[in-house]
Amino acid sequence: MPVEVTIADGVAEIVLNDPAKLNALDESAIAGLSSALTEAHEAGVRALLLRGEGRAFCAGRDISGVDPATDDARGYLDDVVTPLLRQLASFPAPTFAAAQGACLGVGLGLLIATDVVYVAETAKIGSPFANLGATLDSGGHALFVERLGAHRTLDLIYTAELMSGAEAVAAGLFSRAVPEDSLLEFTRERVAKVATGATGAFLASKALVARLRDERIGLWTSLADENAAQGALCATDDYREGFAAFQQKRRPVFTGTRV
Repeated sequence: MPVEVTIADGVAEIVLNDPAKLNALDESAIAGLSSALTEAHEAGVRALLLRGEGRAFCAGRDISGVDPATDDARGYLDDVVTPLLRQLASFPAPTFAAAQGACLGVGLGLLIATDVVYVAETAKIGSPFANLGATLDSGGHALFVERLGAHRTLDLIYTAELMSGAEAVAAGLFSRAVPEDSLLEFTRERVAKVATGATGAFLASKALVARLRDERIGLWTSLADENAAQGALCATDDYREGFAAFQQKRRPVFTGTRV
C-alpha cells in the first residue's frame, strides 16, 4: 500500500511507502494520503509525522504512466495537488516531516505545507523541471524567492541543480538538518514531546504564523499562478519531449518552444 498510517499516544505517523518509485505520487496515492490525513484528524491526534520509506521522501509526481500529449497539468495541480497541500497546511495539530533523499515537486510541496521539517544532511531539494520542459510547482517559487532571493531561485530553476539538506537548512528553507541514520529517531522524539504539550497554544501560534506567511509571500496566490503556468506549458512540444525523454530514460532534446 503506497500510504500507511498508524495512530498511537496522540501521534499519527503517515508513511509514503512506495520506495521502488521513490515514493512518487500518482492520483491514487494522493487520495490515500488525503484519507490518512482525514483519519488522523478524526482521531483527534495532538501531533502528526509525515515521512517516506526507503531512499527518498518523495520524488514528486509519478509521471511513468502519463501521456504528455493529453496531460492536463493544470487540472492535476488545481484539483488534486493544491487541495492536498491545503489539507496538510490546515491540519488541526502540529505537523512534522522527516525527509531524506529526493524532496522534489509535490514532495517539496508537502514539506512547504508542513509546520516543522527536519531533513537529512544529504537530502536533495530543488527544481528538476528544466529536464521536463515544465516549471517548478507546489509552492516552490514562493518559498525559494522569499528565502533564497530571485537570483538564486532562477539559478536553481534554470540549471536543475539540487541543494543538499544541509545547504537548504543553512539557507533557511527548513528547520534542521541531521545525519540520515538518526533522522527518524530525532524526529519521533520531538513529535512525541510536542504531542504532550499545550496543543491549543501551539495551534494559536500556527494560525498566527500561517497568516503572516501568506501575507508576506502570498503562498496560495503563487501556487495558483504556478498551476496556470504549468497548464500552459503542458501544451508545448518541449513539455511533451521532456516527459517522453524521462519515460524512455534518455536525454531530452528541446527546441525552445514558448507559451
